[in-house]
Amino acid sequence: MRDDEMPEVTLRDMYSDYFLDYASYVILERAVPHVGDGLKPVQRRIMHSLSELDDGRYNKVANVVGNTMKYHPHGDASIGDAMVWLGQKELLIDTQGNWGNVLTGDRAAAPRYIEARITPLAKAITFNPKTTEWTPSYDGRNKEPVALPMKYPLLLAQGVEGIAVGLACKILPHNFIELIDACIAALRKEAFVIFPDFPTGGMMDASLYNDGVRGGKIRVRANIDIESKKLLRITEVPFGVTTGGLMDNIVAANEKGKIKISRIEDNTAAVADILVHLPAGADPEMTRDALFGFTDCEVSISPNSCVIVEGKPKFLGVTEILKHSAFLTKDLIQLELEIRLNELRDKWHFSSLEKIFIENRIYRDIEECETWEAVIEAIDKGLEPHKKKLLREVTEEDIVRLTEIKIKRISKFDAFKADEVIKGLEDEIDVVEKNLKNLTRYTIKYYNDLKKKFGKGRERKTIIEEFEKVDRTQVVVANEMLYIDRKNGFAGWGLKKEESIEKCSQLDDLVVFSTDGKLKVNKVAEKLFVGKRPQHIAILRKDEEKIYSMIYRDGRDGPLYAKRFRIGGITRDKEYELTKGSKGTRIMYFAIHESEEESNENIVVVHLKPALRLRNLARAFHFGEIAIKGRAAKGNIVTKHGVDRVVRAPKDFGDESEFELA
Repeated sequence: MRDDEMPEVTLRDMYSDYFLDYASYVILERAVPHVGDGLKPVQRRIMHSLSELDDGRYNKVANVVGNTMKYHPHGDASIGDAMVWLGQKELLIDTQGNWGNVLTGDRAAAPRYIEARITPLAKAITFNPKTTEWTPSYDGRNKEPVALPMKYPLLLAQGVEGIAVGLACKILPHNFIELIDACIAALRKEAFVIFPDFPTGGMMDASLYNDGVRGGKIRVRANIDIESKKLLRITEVPFGVTTGGLMDNIVAANEKGKIKISRIEDNTAAVADILVHLPAGADPEMTRDALFGFTDCEVSISPNSCVIVEGKPKFLGVTEILKHSAFLTKDLIQLELEIRLNELRDKWHFSSLEKIFIENRIYRDIEECETWEAVIEAIDKGLEPHKKKLLREVTEEDIVRLTEIKIKRISKFDAFKADEVIKGLEDEIDVVEKNLKNLTRYTIKYYNDLKKKFGKGRERKTIIEEFEKVDRTQVVVANEMLYIDRKNGFAGWGLKKEESIEKCSQLDDLVVFSTDGKLKVNKVAEKLFVGKRPQHIAILRKDEEKIYSMIYRDGRDGPLYAKRFRIGGITRDKEYELTKGSKGTRIMYFAIHESEEESNENIVVVHLKPALRLRNLARAFHFGEIAIKGRAAKGNIVTKHGVDRVVRAPKDFGDESEFELA
């Protein structure tokens, strides 16, 4: 084709095609596991390579990495890292040497210094060349498995994490024994529920797990024991958190004033052991809650279960993944039994042929044959009377095998032993046929044998329980003082030369009531403008249901209103109107009460401005006579007369009956 006949391709089209090709490659070949064996391509190739090299002894990891590069041409570093990850799971790879530490975050030694071999568990659940689907390797020189014939939900046991183009995968590890029990329940068509289980232990609230699909989350806490009033001991850390990182996290929280500790030390070896020393006077339970609230002693994990199904990424819940694995195991076991049955029948067939061939001395019929065709014909003619005893037809291949029997074997043939061999094969065939007829029961037996053989020491490590999320404002150390500059209208912990209000923390909220009847809540800061001469300013304690009593004048000359209210739900940095909002409105009286009883006893004296026909200028008002409402209520009219001031009534105040509503 000439250049002028070439179709035009725009840069946009090229980019679109190349991007889709790259995205498909990353999703299918690198980041997302296969639903069948639960492995990414590099992991599958590592296991296939280990199987190739397996002779019962340890192999240098560097040698395994080199052999794997025949199938995975992406560099030795990626293969080595993937192999270390598999080894640290302690399921498929038996490790020797320094393979790193998931607790401390220490890296493994170089591949030339560490060794590995396949575990007995891996041999039991992972490999069977007869049931494996093969495909050529990238260069066509070798064959590699499309997916290993995995007879266990390895994907859920190990967990996996990967980031691809446009999607991510995060499947959490689950308990070895519980997965087997769930597979058995799935085969029996019984209901089951599975939750994650982490090698680092800890406590887990999985009430929002959502079957491991998008939108779900779990919260995991460290196990913190109170050893004494001055010592906390962390013995288990959340999944994905290292002891070194946790220590740095705790020290940073202490430096920011969110928690209070004197020192911390790490004695982690085979198990986590972090000692948190507390200063004198510290509350150990409060400090433990603060560790959950402000450090990685509690983390939130959002799963995202994505797998490759029939060559495409698909979001499946862990329940569906486990059912897929359980019935795939059943299918694989059926295939293995069928292969074994055919092998036994072939063996029985030839053993029977051999017996007939030797006992009836058919081999003598070929002594005078001059051509190969005549030999085949003579043996076939000699077998003819006995063919009805066989399970299938006699093929030319069977006859060729008979001609290969050595004279020594014919001369030492023992009919009794031959009958015993045939009887043994018949018994084994009966067992296999029985297992095929009761395939579900046989698969369940396989799972139970797996649990009995490999389940010891794999009990659940993570405790499942529901726990409330720590309210940070309740456990943060109040190590700051709130100050206010009323004249200029500023408040914060940095105004140390101004009027002090109360102790606070940097996480607290500040509630401000302005003189013109507006409410606003802000986060406490080092310096914050709150308005000049606010009516009231304080730290907002959400657990305290305070009752506010207020009398305000509507506008410059309007009526006097009284109201009792609770703040209720608020949004930070939003301004709320407590009055009618008229220009010139002013709060004449403001009081705060801890309880309704205290508020009911609140009496004020309203001093009116002198006016014609007004005799009593001082009148009592009883707040207990009006209902407690929300902050948006406008209140009840107290009087329409001009008011000079409103003050709290003295204890010896006399006749309240003189008060009349205007």
